[in-house]
Amino acid sequence: MKNIAVFCSGNGTNLQAIVDAVESGYIKANMALMVCDNPSAYALKRAKKAGIEIFLLTPKGFKTREEYDRGVIKKLTEKKIDLVVLAGFMRLLSPYFIKKYKDKILNIHPALLPSFKGTQGIKDALDYGVKVTGPSVHFVEEGLDSGPIILQETVEINDADTEETLAERIHEKEHIIYPKAIKLFIEGKLKIEGRKVKIS
Repeated sequence: MKNIAVFCSGNGTNLQAIVDAVESGYIKANMALMVCDNPSAYALKRAKKAGIEIFLLTPKGFKTREEYDRGVIKKLTEKKIDLVVLAGFMRLLSPYFIKKYKDKILNIHPALLPSFKGTQGIKDALDYGVKVTGPSVHFVEEGLDSGPIILQETVEINDADTEETLAERIHEKEHIIYPKAIKLFIEGKLKIEGRKVKIS
């Protein structure tokens, strides 16, 4: 059975969706580790409640991103991690980390990539005036939100939407497509061909 590590910095709603999918048997994998960089993240409580081992490593005391990442990788190696899942992890991974886990890191972004990359994906889509947005699950490469896209889901934007109301609907879709993408990876059904991800 493959081992998953989920990386979180905040509330951990996607972590919860993944935990639920594993517990129900939808994803047949082992939730081996939750990695966190923020001691006050609510995701820590979710992981504890689910009985997942927690690896809390704050960036303080590390001179570079790579130095921090080497500390994390040491733990991932120890736990024999097959898949890294970023779920609201607010640190950029170093090129060293990305090379080490090439094609084994997934991320979810709250906009239809390649549009509205970066940390303000929901706000940027709303401010730009697009009529449709939605989450994207993608493989992680060195470029920001630039890796091959696995799944996307659309959410219509209403005139009355605020950042909060739109975020709520996007998160609902995230909680469906992220477990689905993880399931496909675990079952060996994803194949990267250039920029495209073929699903078998």
